Amino acid sequence: MIRLRTRAVPPPPVTPGEVLAETEGLRVRLGAREVLAGVDVTVRAGEVLALVGPNGAGKSTLLSALAADLTAAEGVVRIHGRPAAQWSAPELALRRAVLPQSAALSFPFTVEEVVRMGRAPWAGTPLADQDDMAVAAAMAATEVPAFAVRPFSALSGGERARVALARVLAQRAPLLLLDEPTAALDLKHQELVLRLCRERARAGDAVVVVLHDLGLAAAYAHRVAVLHAGRIAADGPPAEVFDERLLSEVYDQPVEVLPHPRTGAVLVAPRRDL
Repeated sequence: MIRLRTRAVPPPPVTPGEVLAETEGLRVRLGAREVLAGVDVTVRAGEVLALVGPNGAGKSTLLSALAADLTAAEGVVRIHGRPAAQWSAPELALRRAVLPQSAALSFPFTVEEVVRMGRAPWAGTPLADQDDMAVAAAMAATEVPAFAVRPFSALSGGERARVALARVLAQRAPLLLLDEPTAALDLKHQELVLRLCRERARAGDAVVVVLHDLGLAAAYAHRVAVLHAGRIAADGPPAEVFDERLLSEVYDQPVEVLPHPRTGAVLVAPRRDL
C-alpha cells in the first residue's frame, strides 16, 4: 500500500501567555551520565526566557530537549501542548526554530542562500509567497545584507553567527530556541541580538536563549532559569532570581548583585580583590 504524505499544517496564531513548550520531570542521560535530573520548565508566548548556569549545568541539553532533538529518559516534553514525539519533523519545523552553538556547511552556499534555508518548512503552504520578504527582513534585522553574496564559509565567526540567526528569524516559527547566540559577537552585536529577542517576544513569540553573560540575561530576559548540576536552582524574574548567595553558590565564585546607578536595573559582577 502506498502512503501519501500529508502536508504540514501551519500552527494557528498564538495568544500572549500561551504555553508553547514545557517539560515535566524531565530526565536526560547522555551515556552513563544523567545531565538533567527532574527538570520542570515552562515557556510562554511573549517572553524571553534565559537559561543560565555554569558549564556542564545542562543548559544546552535542556534547549535540545525543548526542541525535540533529544529523547527523554523520563518525564515529558510538550510543544504547543502536544508531546514532542507526536509531531512530525515538518510540523515541528513550522512551530520551533533552533539556533545551535555553531554552524558549519560543507558546500559554498552564499549568505542569502543560507538565510533562505529557514523558509524550507513553508514550501507548499499558503505563506510560501512571503519567502522573499521574510528573508530580506531577517537579513536587515541582523545587519548582514552587505555580504549577501559572499560564501558563508568566508565569513568571520561573528558574521556566521548573525547569518545563522537570520536563518532562524526567516523561519518565522513562534518558538525560538537559541543556544549561546552572543558567544562570538562583539559588544554592539550582542546588544543587537538580545534586542531582537525582545522584539520577537513583543511580537508574540516565545524565545528561549542560553546565555553565559548574566548582565545580558538581567537586562533582556523577562524570566531566568538558573541551572545547577542538572536541576533548576531558581526560576523567575531576574530581579528576584539573581541573588548574591545563590549565584555565588551555583558558580562557585563570589558574585556581587548591584543596582545600576542610573536606572536601578540589576547588575551582576564577579567579586574581585585586585
